[in-house]
Amino acid sequence: MRLRSLLETDALGLRLLGGEDELDRTVRGVMTTDLRDPSRYLSGGELVLTGLAWRRSAEDSEPFVRILAGAGVVGLAAGEAELGAIPSDLVEACVRHRLPLFAVSEAVAFATITEYVVRQVSGERAGDLAAVVDRHRRLMTSGPTGGGPEVVLDLLTSDLDLRAWVLSPTGRQIAGAGNPLPPAVGAALAGEHLAASRTGRRAPHRAAVRGTTYSLFPVRGGGRGTTAAAASRDVRESVLSDWLLAVEADAGDWPAARLDLLQGVTQLIAVERDRRDAARTVRRRLAQEVLELVQAGAAPAEIAARLRVAAPVLLPGLGSAPHWQVVVARVDWQEGGPGGAGGAGGPAAAIQAGPVAQTLLEEILVDPAVTGSDSSDRIAVAHAGDEAIALVPLPASAPDGDGGADKDGEGGEGAPGSRTGLHADVLLEAVREPLSGGLAEDGRLTLGVSAAVHSAEGLRGALEEARHARRVAAARPGRVCAAGHHELASHVLLLPFVPDDVRRAFTARLLDPLRDYDRRHRAELIPTLEAFLDCDGSWTRCAARLHLHVNTLRYRVGRIEQLTGRDLSRLEDKLDFFLALRMS
Repeated sequence: MRLRSLLETDALGLRLLGGEDELDRTVRGVMTTDLRDPSRYLSGGELVLTGLAWRRSAEDSEPFVRILAGAGVVGLAAGEAELGAIPSDLVEACVRHRLPLFAVSEAVAFATITEYVVRQVSGERAGDLAAVVDRHRRLMTSGPTGGGPEVVLDLLTSDLDLRAWVLSPTGRQIAGAGNPLPPAVGAALAGEHLAASRTGRRAPHRAAVRGTTYSLFPVRGGGRGTTAAAASRDVRESVLSDWLLAVEADAGDWPAARLDLLQGVTQLIAVERDRRDAARTVRRRLAQEVLELVQAGAAPAEIAARLRVAAPVLLPGLGSAPHWQVVVARVDWQEGGPGGAGGAGGPAAAIQAGPVAQTLLEEILVDPAVTGSDSSDRIAVAHAGDEAIALVPLPASAPDGDGGADKDGEGGEGAPGSRTGLHADVLLEAVREPLSGGLAEDGRLTLGVSAAVHSAEGLRGALEEARHARRVAAARPGRVCAAGHHELASHVLLLPFVPDDVRRAFTARLLDPLRDYDRRHRAELIPTLEAFLDCDGSWTRCAARLHLHVNTLRYRVGRIEQLTGRDLSRLEDKLDFFLALRMS
């Protein structure tokens, strides 16, 4: 039972004097004492009842409360029969130690409170056992169409009064009982879970979002974590693809039996995860066959025939041949990065990055506004080496994937199969923050998106275009980066292919004199140069942006030219500075 239920029971006549934020603590027992140090009789999780006979002066309250808090007591109920009003020194000590304090009216016997707590706690323990038995009965009789994770989550709500949701690695809700979890909360919980998994913290992980405490349990499918071989795998092979179970409760003070129950729930959900993963096999195989034909340079007619087979599976009921976009994703890990809990660590080369990128790309391509785990039934993702490659069908009327207006004139981007196609930035907008937690300091996700193509002849070019875009994204800073086909018509296409030593030499020759001068004189020449180029060399616009007098700006630009030997009135020198800043 929770402390909060004590206040909701009028017959107990309790008044809360402090600790309102801690009322979701779970009570596992009750003890009455007037000893100055009752710690040897406490095991944690108790509500302590006291008549205050131990208190002889105001100085006695602090050590008494400190002992209770250290023993794991969840709340203190003090009777008013001995001293009348509860002393302020006791209230203040409970506030310091975050121990909820209740006042017990002299009209209520401690025995009444004790009987109520014992009855409630015993009933919940019986409910736990009944839930275990009923859980197995329901799942054994439900079969593959028995309602999926929702059955188990309904069980948690009805039998144990626990609200819970199954979330994807990006925080998208896959299943839930009752009200859906707000998307921002789901993303925050996923980020907390991924970050905790990478640092090796033992599950369940505790997270507080918007004033509510959640306990996060990993859902590991495919037998992960159940064998010695799985246990020795690097955690980075699974952290970005595992589901999680988010429970609205603090599991820190749960008994072992309830923790075991929730671990059993995650195993049942993992069975459903494996079943739905198996359902993706056909789509993955179709994508793999098309990819192999494209990479082998097969005739367009042969590729078109394979696409005609794939289209009814990926776009059921469409009735016409779709357009296609290609998306390429890659997950890279630094050499010698931390393996994390449950993993062997070791070199990044030992990590099977391709399957991880494949599962992750399938998740990224799902419209984040869609709940449920079957919403990716129009996404076909293959993997080749460390790359994941997706064939995303679009309605035949979709434009080239740059966004824009749909047939009703309203803008919309990002969802697979939408009228506007895919846009690289939109794809990562909802997943960048949570995924960064799983990538930590040693991982990167890069993604490239092609333009839409209208026939089999264009698929090979679309694949190369998506790969080029991904390499452009890889040249950018950040843990999660994406680039689209529209960026390949500018200078950014060239920058990723400049050798590192050439980059360093080029930028050092132009920018190091300015950096050295800024360090010595705090002159801000580099920011001035960036603003001047961004304003297309306009003195007035640049001075206004920097909040400088034009004469001051002219002095700074003159100093830049003096230090570098360049002339910022010449197009060639402007271009050199522009590229140096982009490559630095």
